[in-house]
Amino acid sequence: MRSDVTKQGIERAPHRALLHATGVTRAALARPFIGIADASTDLIPGHVHLGDLCRLIERGIHSGGGQSFRFGVPGVCDGIVMGHAGMHYSLPLRELIADAVESVAKAHALDGIVMLTNCDKITPGMLMALARLNIPGLVVTGGPMLGGYKGMDRCLSLIKGTFEAVGLHQAGKIGADEVAELELRACPGAGSCQGMYTANTMACVTESLGLCLPFGGTAPAVSAERARLAFESGERVVRLVREEKTSRQFLTEAAFRNAIRVDMALGGSTNTALHIPAIARDAGVTVDLPLFDAISHATPTLCSLDPAGTHFVEDLHHAGGVPAVMKQLGERIEDVPTVSGLRTREIAAAARIDSEDVIRPAAAPRMAEGGIAVLRGNLAPDGAIVKQSAVKPESQRLKGPARVFDGEEPAFKAILAGQIQPGQIVVVRYEGPRGGPGMREMLAPTSALAGMGLGEKVGLLTDGRFSGGTRGPCVGHISPEAAAGGPIGLVKEGDLIEIDIPGRKITLHVDDAELARRKAAFRPLPPKIDTGWLLRYAKLVSSAAQGAVLA
Repeated sequence: MRSDVTKQGIERAPHRALLHATGVTRAALARPFIGIADASTDLIPGHVHLGDLCRLIERGIHSGGGQSFRFGVPGVCDGIVMGHAGMHYSLPLRELIADAVESVAKAHALDGIVMLTNCDKITPGMLMALARLNIPGLVVTGGPMLGGYKGMDRCLSLIKGTFEAVGLHQAGKIGADEVAELELRACPGAGSCQGMYTANTMACVTESLGLCLPFGGTAPAVSAERARLAFESGERVVRLVREEKTSRQFLTEAAFRNAIRVDMALGGSTNTALHIPAIARDAGVTVDLPLFDAISHATPTLCSLDPAGTHFVEDLHHAGGVPAVMKQLGERIEDVPTVSGLRTREIAAAARIDSEDVIRPAAAPRMAEGGIAVLRGNLAPDGAIVKQSAVKPESQRLKGPARVFDGEEPAFKAILAGQIQPGQIVVVRYEGPRGGPGMREMLAPTSALAGMGLGEKVGLLTDGRFSGGTRGPCVGHISPEAAAGGPIGLVKEGDLIEIDIPGRKITLHVDDAELARRKAAFRPLPPKIDTGWLLRYAKLVSSAAQGAVLA
């Protein structure tokens, strides 16, 4: 066992003494040492219940014949850090998590590992670490939050119940008392936010990669099913250690293609265009934006999940979950092994589809193409990302004058002040991985536009990114970013910009000679934060088109 370097031989007497000091018995020294990377915290609603799941995982590990060791992993709640300086830290935290888990697991020579996670950047950080480590391991996510109720109608989610309520209030459509009521009702308890936002998208991606047990991506946070999955995962990881099945045996090129296909069918978060390539890189597999777009062209959108639609992730689960999505995708899903011991096509074959309204057949999809589209043009030579499944048909093509803002805050202020008009294209720059630094999400501006009735009438472009809860013609990840000298930095107020999602184009209608003159005079603004960890991050981070990874 890998852990023998810490516990075998006379020269390891001091090591054994220290292990005994933690409560490890002599008999336990013969068992596989299994780490639990535990992201439980009181700060994040998706993680407040992970401590209970950790106990169940521990019981499963001991039932399976292993010795468990819990260690902590940091996390932030993207919803709580949204719209202020805290959001600068969200994406960079992904790298810190991957480094921290790698460090602990390598330093202590763990035989196997369980990643206990749930929310936006925490799950991809854990997956990056698991890919690097290439030891037996699997993932347990905390599960989605239940929908909120208003009266007898289950209709509330974080995005539509609160973020968009800000715009509704600003437009005079609801009062402050109703906003206060929505605050209390939109998030009824533990779990990742209800829609197909980044956290739940990444949970479903994890299941599609074969790195958690079936239904591990969708079983509700508060369900007994989630508790049983935690216990069974503890037992299963010990089996993986004994069978010497390491993470990269599952993280194959075919597994990544499956994950992208399921992501496209679900209409998942645009953030997967950052996270899946980053995870693949650590697994030694190449995943790039052209692959995303090729799979999107060939994969129908089967689901209409919040924010693009009305169904929540709990509805997806009760309709059959990820196994049912794979079943509907049929031969598009490649047959690969999973940590459960079953192969993907075995899982799909055994799936039951309980609602073809929630999970459409591939022959009668919500959309002919997948949820994400990759756009290119003179404004985004290296690519840009849009969640096309959340854009209405009449808004798939927009052409209008630019309103230019060097950061999120002035753009948000202008939106709330009623200074943005239908037909305009809002440009928010210097929010990329380097320029932000940290590539902040633009959920507050996009939700305000939606709440004010402008969500489908105004385009929003940024070298930053969007929450999985964003809807409407919002194009992010524009690469190269302004801080790296990208063309988005050359846009001036009133320039004509065209978004053509079906044509996969994003065009700045300024002639080449004028752009050349602007470029010759262009001096990018420095990163907004020039101290501490984020200064180091800004110096090392790659483009969004490469997953915003550290060199």
